[in-house]
Amino acid sequence: MKKIFILLTSIFLLTNCSNSSKQQASSDSSDEDGLSGTIQLSGAFALYPMAVKWGEEFRKIHPNVKIDISGGGAGKGMTDALAGVVDIGMVSREVYPEEIAKGAFPIAVVKDAVVPTINANNPELENINKIGLSKENALKLWNNELSTWGQVLGTSSKTPVHVFTRSDACGAAETFAAWFNKKQENLKATAVFGDPGVASAVQKDKVGIGYNNIAYAYDQKTKRPFEGLAIIPIDVNGNGVIDPEEDFYESTETLIAAINDGRFPSPPARDLYLVTKEKPTKPEVIAFLEYALSEGQKYAEETGYIGLSEEKLKDESEKLK
Repeated sequence: MKKIFILLTSIFLLTNCSNSSKQQASSDSSDEDGLSGTIQLSGAFALYPMAVKWGEEFRKIHPNVKIDISGGGAGKGMTDALAGVVDIGMVSREVYPEEIAKGAFPIAVVKDAVVPTINANNPELENINKIGLSKENALKLWNNELSTWGQVLGTSSKTPVHVFTRSDACGAAETFAAWFNKKQENLKATAVFGDPGVASAVQKDKVGIGYNNIAYAYDQKTKRPFEGLAIIPIDVNGNGVIDPEEDFYESTETLIAAINDGRFPSPPARDLYLVTKEKPTKPEVIAFLEYALSEGQKYAEETGYIGLSEEKLKDESEKLK
């Protein structure tokens, strides 16, 4: 009886040790390198949804790393990064030489685009979709030179046009303005804060027109424009009508395909950047950037972005080595 007791006790201890080892192995596999700490990001609304998705997925691998993400515009992201207020600034425009001189270290992570948006109930919507938005009319609209949709369309319509722009320093405005060879400070219109702010202003104004990053123009669940919003097709060749090859705004899938094959102009398509002050040294920050350039790319399209080419990803990854 004593021998049986000893045998059962031994089996219990061995089983318990085995389960403990398995639990430890499972715990170790969820965070093999033992990363911990906090990563702080701020900046471009354009990158905010992508950064949130990456943060969620990254923490499944590294649960001991806390990630804080806030919007505020590309200008804020760059300022915060250079001041050391955050680890990473989200920037949705090209990084300026003077920012590089101050220590900005940019890593391109995905592509995006800015699209002109109008209210889905605009009384002139059918005609607007026929001619689209040309560079010439965009320049005039955001310079307060056109006051009615009739002037935009070349008709007698007296329907007023209300133009919106961004009040915050941002990549969306800078990139959209660059399409017709201007800068954000040249855009004259009713100024609204943030990507969500412009989208909301246009949704509430039947004759409004603005511009938004893809993630704020399209619902990523349905892949269609948000309720109350419509996308104005861009008249790329400037012939005054939207040709079949210029009509690809029905969904994010068709728009992304057009960006990839060059039918959508660049700008307003552009690379988006995660920016640190000098080359990063914090292990958790390096790991996050490496994740964005590798496994994180598979989440780009479902979140409303365009993944980078293999060649571009290789070049950006080399910067971190």
